[in-house]
Amino acid sequence: MPAVPKDRIRNVVLLSHGGAGKTLLTEALLYTAGAVTRIGTPEDGNTTSDYEPEEIKRTSSVQATVLPCTWRDHKINLIDTPGYADYRGEVVSSVRVADAAILVVSGPAGVEVGFSQMWNMAVERDLPRIVYVSKLDRDNADLARVLDSLEQAFGRHVVPIQMPIGSEAEFSGVINLLGDESDIPEELSGDVEAAKDRLVEAVAETDDDLATKYLEGEALTESELIEGLKKGVSSGDIVPLLVGSASSAIGASELLDAIVDFLPSSGEGGTEQASGPDGAASEPLAGDPSGPLAALVFKTTADPFVGRLSLFRVYNGTLKSDSQLWNATAREAERVGQVLVTRGKEQEPVDELGPGDIGAAPKLSSLLTGHTISSRENPLVMEEIAFPSPVYQVAVSPKSQADLDKLTGALARIAEEDPSLRVIRSPETQELLLAGLGDSHVEVAVEKMARKFGVEILLNLPKVPYRETIGSTTRVEYRHKKQSGGHGQFGHVWLEIGPQTRGEGFEFASTVVGGSVPREYIPAVEKGVVKAMDSGVVAGFPVVDVKAVLFDGSFHPVDSSGICFEIAGGQALSKGMREATPVLLEPVMRAKILVPDDYAGDVMGDFNSRRGRIQGMTPKGNGTTEIEAAIPQAEMLRYATDLRSQTQGQGTFTMEFDHYDEVPGHLVPKIVEDIELAKAEARS
Repeated sequence: MPAVPKDRIRNVVLLSHGGAGKTLLTEALLYTAGAVTRIGTPEDGNTTSDYEPEEIKRTSSVQATVLPCTWRDHKINLIDTPGYADYRGEVVSSVRVADAAILVVSGPAGVEVGFSQMWNMAVERDLPRIVYVSKLDRDNADLARVLDSLEQAFGRHVVPIQMPIGSEAEFSGVINLLGDESDIPEELSGDVEAAKDRLVEAVAETDDDLATKYLEGEALTESELIEGLKKGVSSGDIVPLLVGSASSAIGASELLDAIVDFLPSSGEGGTEQASGPDGAASEPLAGDPSGPLAALVFKTTADPFVGRLSLFRVYNGTLKSDSQLWNATAREAERVGQVLVTRGKEQEPVDELGPGDIGAAPKLSSLLTGHTISSRENPLVMEEIAFPSPVYQVAVSPKSQADLDKLTGALARIAEEDPSLRVIRSPETQELLLAGLGDSHVEVAVEKMARKFGVEILLNLPKVPYRETIGSTTRVEYRHKKQSGGHGQFGHVWLEIGPQTRGEGFEFASTVVGGSVPREYIPAVEKGVVKAMDSGVVAGFPVVDVKAVLFDGSFHPVDSSGICFEIAGGQALSKGMREATPVLLEPVMRAKILVPDDYAGDVMGDFNSRRGRIQGMTPKGNGTTEIEAAIPQAEMLRYATDLRSQTQGQGTFTMEFDHYDEVPGHLVPKIVEDIELAKAEARS
């Protein structure tokens, strides 16, 4: 099968709030184009897009899926994406390889949070857009309300090019404002005329000549309207609005026509660049089928039986089956056996894929998401995909010894499949952490690990890496003396221990004079002190910000040794800490929370209840406010879920460690009790 010319390829990503109907719309489009023989539904678990067990269980998408079809001799690569915020990484990678976007809004629900977020993502990538109003056959569907909310949120960019015939249960078809007006129902003629005037005005604004003609009262021809509309869509000045019902495929053929007629081909999309060997300056990729190969891997799936499957988009050159490749990012050679075109879980082998097309290749061991496929003779490296940072962490542990043996490998494989997941070994608590974009994101990853790799794991809240220090200065003596026949053991030290400035760390010094502690034993005293700092006296956490000064002691010429003074030094520090007002410290994070203005007060009130300190508010000028605050890490373990609930999914945040601070005294007993209880449960 020869490669499809780039001017006949449309790469279109479908974006929306969760539940707006993207997956059902892809079913209607595939059915109308003849790619499938029936329209599946998420509720029945038989859609082409949502084929993974985790998606069937939740009746919603959890991963992006490529769904090619043919319409009017054009290849349309539809990319269905999840609407739920936990799977935003799938959306990011899909938007990166798309040339245009269809933003789906539910007729009954109207513009929801996720729609606005997806709109902004498309704008950031300069993607030409179409808005599709779905579910107009459902109860409470109201196109007028949807149009009003779109105009309030995004201005007058969104312009209907269709009108519905009937509404709710009476919805029966669509009227094309660019087509023949002879078959328009009389009762709709007024609404259609007003909508047509709005469309003509919007098109006229895209071109000076058309604007002059319009202002002079001349009618624009149908060809002028179509060309002006395409120009406006390409520039982003016009976002055409289409309507329909996916369940009955009403409006599906018209949407396919609009994709072909108004959205850019893969050769007209955004200009991608690639740098040459050894970091040479980036140059635009021309989309030349005979040029040097450059293809970006935007998704990776892991399978224990067939191995890794790499999904990619070709930007330059032609990728052929049975050929040698070069992973230009990792600088490793690969051999591709068979190039594939995927439609959901179906795979069709092809001979080659040219510029602008999307395909897959199995068993390319070094390729990860974001890597560039190129040739060794002319390596080109494209910019990698910037995935969102995780905001939710759980501690993972194996359910059994058999799971322990496979745990690390399974976690690595699942993180390769989804780069918005991270596997972290906490240096403070030594826990293995799985971090993602939310609780559902992590739960799906765990389910996939059990299904794909046979590894079952337990999830717990991560331990908070508390620290201990002291609040006052004391002098302490410790004498280590032991006699059990033969040589005994003797080491005697006096230490002065006191607090350091927070964050200053540990310091050891010696002011011993006269040889009361021989010089060769002083390093042993320090070693014992350092070892004792691994476990404090409040709850057994590491000790920080302490200065210990050895100022006196004594020794025995026969029984003293380095180990004796090491023991004495460690015991002296532990004894002294009990006398020097021991303090429990907790990590304090610096958080930045971006929320709609309407929720700023509630979010700040919630932060105050979490012992947070608001440090600043910055209005961003787009209806959102950035709140900066310092807050204990212990209060943020579930914040990703809580913030989403407080702000109806509109709030986002980032967080990083800032400093350690003292735990309020009234909270210490409860923290110590919980820690001791956890230790007892672990022992049992």
